[in-house]
Amino acid sequence: MTEKPSLNGGEDRQWLGDGQSESEIALSPDENNADNGDRPAWDSKIQYVLAQVGFSVGLGNVWRFPYLCHKNGGGAFMLLYVFLLLVVGVPLFFMELAAGQSIRQGSIGVWKHISPKLAGIGYSSCLVCFYVALYYNVIIAWSLFYMGNSFQYPLPWHHCPIDVATNNTVKECAQSSPTSFFWFRKALNISNSIEESGEFNSIMTGCLLAAWTIVSLAMIKGIKSSAKVMYFSSVFPYVVLFIFLIRGLMLDGAVEGITYMFYPRLEIWGNMQVWRQAATQVFFALGLGYGSVIAYSSYNPVQNNCHRDALMVSGINFMTSVLASLVVFVILGFRAKNIAKDCVAGNLGLLSATSTQGQDQHWWPWFNMTDPSSVLVEDYREWYSHYGAMLSLNITDCSLEDEMNKGVEGTGLAFIAFTEVMALFPASPFWSTLFFLMLLNLGLSTMFGTMQGILTPLMDNFKLLGRHRTLLTVCSCAVGFLIGLLFTQRSGNYFVAMFDDYSATLPLIIVVIFETISVSWVYGTDRFLDDIEDMLKWRPPVVYKYLWKYVCLLAMIGLLTASLLRMVFKRPTYTAWNQSTGSEMTLEYPSWALAMIVVLILFASLPVPIGYIHATLQHRWLPDAHAEEAGGQDVRRDLYTKCSSAEQLDSDSHQVTPEEDGVRSRTTFLPVGSEHYHLLSQQEEEEEQDTGV
Repeated sequence: MTEKPSLNGGEDRQWLGDGQSESEIALSPDENNADNGDRPAWDSKIQYVLAQVGFSVGLGNVWRFPYLCHKNGGGAFMLLYVFLLLVVGVPLFFMELAAGQSIRQGSIGVWKHISPKLAGIGYSSCLVCFYVALYYNVIIAWSLFYMGNSFQYPLPWHHCPIDVATNNTVKECAQSSPTSFFWFRKALNISNSIEESGEFNSIMTGCLLAAWTIVSLAMIKGIKSSAKVMYFSSVFPYVVLFIFLIRGLMLDGAVEGITYMFYPRLEIWGNMQVWRQAATQVFFALGLGYGSVIAYSSYNPVQNNCHRDALMVSGINFMTSVLASLVVFVILGFRAKNIAKDCVAGNLGLLSATSTQGQDQHWWPWFNMTDPSSVLVEDYREWYSHYGAMLSLNITDCSLEDEMNKGVEGTGLAFIAFTEVMALFPASPFWSTLFFLMLLNLGLSTMFGTMQGILTPLMDNFKLLGRHRTLLTVCSCAVGFLIGLLFTQRSGNYFVAMFDDYSATLPLIIVVIFETISVSWVYGTDRFLDDIEDMLKWRPPVVYKYLWKYVCLLAMIGLLTASLLRMVFKRPTYTAWNQSTGSEMTLEYPSWALAMIVVLILFASLPVPIGYIHATLQHRWLPDAHAEEAGGQDVRRDLYTKCSSAEQLDSDSHQVTPEEDGVRSRTTFLPVGSEHYHLLSQQEEEEEQDTGV
């Protein structure tokens, strides 16, 4: 397999100034492999596809997309999502794939390759990946905890525990539910607010250590080790989802759940908040801006059809969201039907008690009162619509729709609603183990991509780190574990919610905006399409040019504006657990927490302007150093020689100088042609001194 050498690995590229003709230079396949033989590569196309799918398909497909779908118009939201996926998601995903594959660098090297002023984009991506890795591995730790507790019958969250002091049901559990009590008290031992930190949760700390150990072992040899794990971690969740779908369709209430999911409410298209939520979900579902997409594609051969990959991975991602939504709604439909049946049985019990007191019974139901479990919810609701208002009894409508409207998302869906249903299944430990093993693999496959978005740019850009891959991986995981202890204290769940809601959203949107500007306006869409044509041997449709330059850019700016306005006009809040009442409550973040949110956002966003200012000042005050670094390959062109001395003299006559604005003008990302170049020893000496910064 022929690999394209990376910029910092000695690739011969010719950067051309304005008005110069395109030079055709390329490395032969043998020299190509020799120059970049130390860069890993995928063993097969299926490895690469599984890695990209595993990264993009994560926990959000299972517990975020279904919630948004049922909250925002069902089928109408899906149509809106598909529209935004096609006009914004796929073009941006294709752009990142093509950039990584052509330049064969991580996020730092790719954007620095276009211009030294844009190197900060890559550093911002790395920081955001680190933020996400910190709290994402905590969710993996939670999954490990629940999976470990699934090997017992009955499941520990099936019934409320008994207080040995009073011999009664624990009050907190009686006021809530067995699953809520197990989650908030047994698993998290949560405090009443973010201001009450409390001690560390020793069991969850151990689970977090186990999670980081798994990630470290899987990543220790780079893609060579993580790719092998992908064969299981990326495929297994689909097997489990199909098993749950088949099992769920046999449940009472499954049809009602699916009907509720797909029923379209087109009026939501006029709500701008729904557009914002759909765009945000497209953005995060594909993993844009993290640098992981770029990192994975950089290990591809140049001739790989990245356009087909963009369409395929995006399509698989959407279909996975639909499949997960089907599973979620058949399960929630079954759960809502059981709650409604319990409601009917309770109300009929009140009616039976009333009938023994000799009261007027002209409103007496026409269905069988001796066996409440046999009464259909529909029959009860029809009777209630006629006579419910006449009764002074405390009975309710038992509406199935009302239960379905109580939408749950995130951890509430996975660790409360789903665990409640698992406890009702026959052989409940088997289903519970299967479910949390699926969550574990979904989390790990995304975690591998997130870590790759950190490690690949650092190893590509800093040769010292690249030579110590194993040590860098182990140290990164160790630091992640130590900082992650913040999330294992009693208030840790509130910090997970903070990081999830605020640490990544705005910085990632800013990163993608600058990525789009870099390709569309700095480098140029026509040049970029030329490079893709060199790779694919056919030219992508011209519509991508206008999508990148205008539609995607304006859409991302609009999303950034909407997100900022929402933060400014709606004070950030979080959901806390009140131990005394056994219920959730919404609280505002204290001042120090708001300051922490601002610091997180600024810290991840600042590398972009700092990188620009640094490169500009370097160009202004150190023109000689700038000519060497910003000119990059223009100066290094002197270090290449052709086989013929006559050709070398001709080559020297076409040396290029850097542009005055410090942004390197380029004809193509990719070299073309068939002439063979080899490096002189002088370049090897200079590369030893070059840190790549």
